[in-house]
Amino acid sequence: MDNGSHRRNGNEASESAAPFDTRQFRNALGRFASGVTIVTTRYEGQTHGMTANAFVSVSLDPPLVLVSLDNRSFMHKVLPAVGHYGVSVLAEDQERLSNHFAGRTVEGIHIRFLTRHGVPLIEGAVAYFVVRVLDAHPAGDHTLYVGRVEHFESRDERPLLFYAGHYQHLKAEVQPALWPQDQFSLFSIGNVDPPVK
Repeated sequence: MDNGSHRRNGNEASESAAPFDTRQFRNALGRFASGVTIVTTRYEGQTHGMTANAFVSVSLDPPLVLVSLDNRSFMHKVLPAVGHYGVSVLAEDQERLSNHFAGRTVEGIHIRFLTRHGVPLIEGAVAYFVVRVLDAHPAGDHTLYVGRVEHFESRDERPLLFYAGHYQHLKAEVQPALWPQDQFSLFSIGNVDPPVK
C-alpha cells in the first residue's frame, strides 16, 4: 500500500470527522462582498418587506433573478400566495432602512414607498426590479425563489455594500473601465475557458 495515499486518506477522514462550525462558515461566507436589498410585496392590503443580501442574477434571456429566503421569514410564508415581489437595491445612505427591515426596529423612521406594476418598492434606492415568481426550490433552511423580471430601473448613485458583517461604502474614486460597459458583465466570464498554465 502507498504510504502517502494512506496518510492522505487518514487526514481526509480526520477532517471530515471534525464538527462543522456554522459560525465560522457564516464568517467565511461574509468575505463575499454583496449589495444590500429590501424584498417587498403586498399581502392582504399590507406592505411587507425584509432585508436580504442573497439576491442573484440568474439569466439575461429570459431575464431571471433569484432571492434566497429563510424558511422562518414571513416573506417565505406569503410569497407563494402573492406571486410577485419587488427588489430595491439600497443606496449608501439607506443603512437605517436596511436595519429596520432586518428586524432591528429604528424608532421614528419614515419609510417612503413607490409602486411599480402594483408592487411596493423603497424610494431612493439605486435599482428596482419587479419580479414574478416562476419556481421555488427548497435548499436547507432557506428557499430559493426564481422569478422573471417584469420591470426594472436604475440610477447612477453609489450602493450600500455589506462585507464581513459590516456595512461598507464604495470609494469616491471610480477606476476607469478596461472595457465598455455594454461589452462586459460577469455573465460573460463563463463563455470562454481561458488557458491555465
